Amino acid sequence: MKKHLLFLGAPGAGKGTQAELISKTNSYLHLSTGELLRKEIEMNTILGKQVKDIINRGELVSDELVLKIVRHNLNKDNKGWILDGYPRNLSQANSLNQVLIEVKQPLEIVFYLDIPEEVLIKRLLLRGRKDDTEETIRRRVDIYKKTTEPLIQYFKDLSLLEYIDADRDFKSISSDIKQKMAR
Repeated sequence: MKKHLLFLGAPGAGKGTQAELISKTNSYLHLSTGELLRKEIEMNTILGKQVKDIINRGELVSDELVLKIVRHNLNKDNKGWILDGYPRNLSQANSLNQVLIEVKQPLEIVFYLDIPEEVLIKRLLLRGRKDDTEETIRRRVDIYKKTTEPLIQYFKDLSLLEYIDADRDFKSISSDIKQKMAR
């Protein structure tokens, strides 16, 4: 049976990697908000033009516009999907829940990839991206703690949260996720 999943965790915790793997092995739709925004721009849709204008002005894409794009993509496939990178705060989570109720595709499991901060920083530095300096990584982790970490309790209160120890090898993490999906 297909499920509606969300991957939550700090930058570099492995959300995208695990979501992509589960998506491929189960034929789920993988909805990464960053990729969805880039795809809309690439396809030159009305939404894509709006997003491009906002990004070109150096502004952040509004919660409403991101939600509109997510909703548009949810409607394409009710066979199972994985959200990755959204929601990022409590306001987005509440708005997303309303949309998921409307489209009758409620979240079923939220996987929280938990990893110690120092391990995370080392992992991101090893990635070798130009913008991944220790200072920028620590800033991103601080923003995550302030805005996204409250979602852990939010989804726990909704009895949707599954903890995943992300300080292990790729296969162990993947195996843990698959076992929890099978319940």
